[in-house]
Amino acid sequence: MSGLEERIVELESRQAFQDDTIQALNDALVEQQKVIERLQVQMQALAKRQEEVNPFSPSQDEAPPPHY
Repeated sequence: MSGLEERIVELESRQAFQDDTIQALNDALVEQQKVIERLQVQMQALAKRQEEVNPFSPSQDEAPPPHY
């Protein structure tokens, strides 16, 4: 094999490896996004439930009463 052919084979090998790596990273990113979306739904449900249980609790934006 000539030097040029060896370089082409090496480049093709690297490209194949990079394609596999990119696909694996994309798959992981898709799974993480699904988890994040599930967690966001759960957090919204918990916040709604907390509001239903204790509708008069002060919001986080309110300052504590003066006696604290």
